[in-house]
Amino acid sequence: MRFMVLRKADASTEAGVTPGPELIDAMGRYNQELVKAGVMRAGDGLKPSAAGTRVRYQNKKFTVIDGPFSETKELIAGFSIIEAKSKQEAIELLKRWPAVDGGGAVELELRQIYELSDFPVDASEKPDGWRENEQRWREQEQKQEPADRPARKPGTTRFLVMIRADARSESGQLPGQEVLSAMGALMDDMLKAEAVLGGEGLKPSKLGARISFRGGKASIVDGPFAETKELIAGYTLVQLASRAEAIAFAKRWLEVHALLDDGQGHGGEIEIRPLFELEDFPLTTEQRAVFDGLAADLGRAKEA
Repeated sequence: MRFMVLRKADASTEAGVTPGPELIDAMGRYNQELVKAGVMRAGDGLKPSAAGTRVRYQNKKFTVIDGPFSETKELIAGFSIIEAKSKQEAIELLKRWPAVDGGGAVELELRQIYELSDFPVDASEKPDGWRENEQRWREQEQKQEPADRPARKPGTTRFLVMIRADARSESGQLPGQEVLSAMGALMDDMLKAEAVLGGEGLKPSKLGARISFRGGKASIVDGPFAETKELIAGYTLVQLASRAEAIAFAKRWLEVHALLDDGQGHGGEIEIRPLFELEDFPLTTEQRAVFDGLAADLGRAKEA
């Protein structure tokens, strides 16, 4: 089972405070342990919401809103992708989160990722359709050497593009063939442009959990979570030349999402956040070597 781990934002991350040497060392060691154990697949930090953008789609009209955004406790400061045999096993891994982060006051959200096997084969599916394209992309990604997967193409910025949950996604209702085919066509265009680095749908929050750390102790709350409009239903990690290109991608995604509405005009919302890169941090030579090694290990882990 794969899970997305969302590190919630706080006043420090929203202020753009870069982590100090102690936190950089602690997170580097923790991530290395997960990679060597074969459970970590990806992970990155997000720049503050002041650098972000939201795109809303309602009644066939788009609204673009620049950050910062006020609801700090529901914003995301970072994410990782891990594998575990169960939700409980994933929770046990997260209980080891470095206590130095956030002064020991951190909240993590754990969300299970959809797999291809979760989508029943439909009689209307066409040969070489969205399912085959998705499988082909996953197999291609796994076969690539780490050196073939640069963190970022020259001249581009990496963005995490997150679509908000709604009543339908929280109910666990799967999209129909029209939506899956349309989304497959969009992703195929982005893949041909070498713009996509990853992306998945998240299962309802009732299958997730939140892990809160206070005073060095972890407390666990199982989903579902009430604030649906602030939950994430899926994400795409892209590398694009500009914020404008990221907004254009978000608009296309929202138009696909609108196919779920059956003409009711409920719309949707996407948040776009640029990622931190290593050059954004004051790393020592030793720390940079650790993170470079971690990136290589992550590449090898994907092949395993």
